[in-house]
Amino acid sequence: MDDFQSAYQEEKERLDRTLKTIDAELQRLQGIPVYTGHNYTEQVLEAGRETQRKQLAQSLQEPYFGRLDFEEKGGQKAPLYIGKVGVAGEGRQPIVIDWRAPVASLFYSFTGGDSATYEAPEGLIEGLVYLKRNVVIRKQILERVVDTYNKDNEGPAVSDEFLLYRLGENKDNRLRDIVSTIQAEQDQIIRAAKNTALIIQGVAGSGKTTVALHRLAYLLYQYKEQISAEKMIIFAPNRMFINYISEVLPELGVGDIQQSTFSDWSAAVLELGHAPSDGPDTLIRWFDQPDRQSNHDAWLPGRFKGSVLFQQLLEDFLDRLSSVCLPEEDFSPWDGKVLSRAMIKQWYEEEYKHYPLALRKERTLARIHRWVEMEQKKAPSAAVLKERKSKSSQREKAYAKKWPDLSPLALYKLLFGAGKSQGAVVPDLEELTGRIPEAVLKETRASLKKNQLQEEDLAALLYLFAGVNEINSKHRFDHVVIDEAQDFSPLQIAVLDRFVKGHSFTILGDLSQGIHYYRGIRTWREMQQLFAEEDTGYFALTRSYRSTMEIITFANEILKEGVGTDLLAVPVFRSAEPVRVIYHPADQRVETIIKALDRILEGPYRTAALLTRTLHEAEELYQKLAAAGRELHLIDGRKSEYEGGISVLPVYLSKGLEFDAVLMLDTDIDHYHAEDAKLLYVGCTRALHELWLLHGGGLPSYVKADDAEIASTDWP
Repeated sequence: MDDFQSAYQEEKERLDRTLKTIDAELQRLQGIPVYTGHNYTEQVLEAGRETQRKQLAQSLQEPYFGRLDFEEKGGQKAPLYIGKVGVAGEGRQPIVIDWRAPVASLFYSFTGGDSATYEAPEGLIEGLVYLKRNVVIRKQILERVVDTYNKDNEGPAVSDEFLLYRLGENKDNRLRDIVSTIQAEQDQIIRAAKNTALIIQGVAGSGKTTVALHRLAYLLYQYKEQISAEKMIIFAPNRMFINYISEVLPELGVGDIQQSTFSDWSAAVLELGHAPSDGPDTLIRWFDQPDRQSNHDAWLPGRFKGSVLFQQLLEDFLDRLSSVCLPEEDFSPWDGKVLSRAMIKQWYEEEYKHYPLALRKERTLARIHRWVEMEQKKAPSAAVLKERKSKSSQREKAYAKKWPDLSPLALYKLLFGAGKSQGAVVPDLEELTGRIPEAVLKETRASLKKNQLQEEDLAALLYLFAGVNEINSKHRFDHVVIDEAQDFSPLQIAVLDRFVKGHSFTILGDLSQGIHYYRGIRTWREMQQLFAEEDTGYFALTRSYRSTMEIITFANEILKEGVGTDLLAVPVFRSAEPVRVIYHPADQRVETIIKALDRILEGPYRTAALLTRTLHEAEELYQKLAAAGRELHLIDGRKSEYEGGISVLPVYLSKGLEFDAVLMLDTDIDHYHAEDAKLLYVGCTRALHELWLLHGGGLPSYVKADDAEIASTDWP
């Protein structure tokens, strides 16, 4: 029997034993009646049993994916089997080790050498790795066994074989976990300390989104006594992307983590009634403007309102506001009785000075009311008491109206001169508004007078909300993940830092995919400067696992020629079809698209995308292809679910998604100007296996279609 057959037989026998153990324990737990009573101790025990039932049911299908033979210094060599969840056997000894356990980190970090170490609660553990083996089990069937390191063979680790096998699989309509193929540089990010603003620059296809989701699962395992899933949130670029990533965490045994867009979450906190749409009205504001690249004034509101300069202006506004909230006059609940302003000021400025402004106002008015109640008790008769209650009630309401309205929208209107504050006048308000660019001031003032808000106003409104209110547990997070963070502004990050404990962030994105020119950042330094140096961490993921070498090489050329950046992807060695650049006459556009699509669908692919420049073009193409009998889905920003199959969508809505094959349409200079290289790069890097570019002539200068190794202008 050769080595492979021997290894396969060994793992088959081990799998059979493991499945029997798991099944027996699952049946034992299922045989215990579910407790539905009110005894707290029994409720806790039942919750634990239910968690075990779910984990064992999950493990019964695919109990583990890896094996590591490890000998701790001074100990005995033992095989360790790594799975999505830990499973205990007889005597509570683990037969499967949770991938998040300290010793499991060796499975990801070890790439060969004389010794290996991992960090455990008791310190650094040293030992020897004898075997590192990947196994594929699906529905209790052992499908594949690959040794990526064997000390007896004295050869280097060969982890790429198994990785390439998994990368070659086709896509469906959901992002999947990568727990069996986490790479060493990804594992380092996943296991980073909790109280850190972790910034991840990851090239397209580097797995940064999936890494962030695995990091959430790790944090919940490592800090289970300090954090909870309900107090974590993922901010995604749109609602459809939330649906696309929705199955990763459940696959890892993690639920109840909040997922939202920044707009939706902001609207809920501010109680605006409804969120600004993440549909086409918002998303095409930039891209479908005919003068989008020359209209620099269109950038100004979003860029300024997301800046550190605007944050400082808001802070100065709040500082001045706090000193003028208190009305100037004494308070008289009825004729002949006066509470001096000096006494009220003492309560406001001394006893309640450590409270947020809105709470100081609330506490001061409540203190006045208690004083009034005490004075009412001194009334000489019931008739006088009744009169004083009536009079004082009216005067308390009138006095309260002399305080400024501290709702975020009222304060925002006051700052921009779009509304009047009841009560005190903020000193030097003209000096503050003078620091706002004239174009921004005029546009915002006009919108606010109509009670209209723009998306870029939300961060400022939240900053004002956090500045005057106490952030209670309802709104406080244990950890925040921000995906596509290059499109977030520094002010958005500064605001979210008010809502999270200990600067606990995972901030991920790709500067090369910063396609929203009117907002976002240009360098990660803009976000790093918001935190103390010891509170931040930075990682760069440069390897791309999504696309073939041909696609990545082609896309890198777009970045080099069109953007001039050095943030280029390093491909995993996975070669396939060349990138095809196809010319078609203008009157044969739809015919060529149909022909190319049919050719692609001859392959084994599950998903494909037709990427247009604008939403209007996507809608038109969808109608024509549907009329031609093609079954496909239109993605227009309104849907919250990605359905897989064949999709037609504008390229800017494809960010974060990936497809087996991509057809980039109308890739000519009229659709992709010199400033649009990042946008074209985004579209090209959505493809896993095949990329086609169709055009009617006049390619952008940064698209190099004359390289025979990566492109062909002939119909294949």
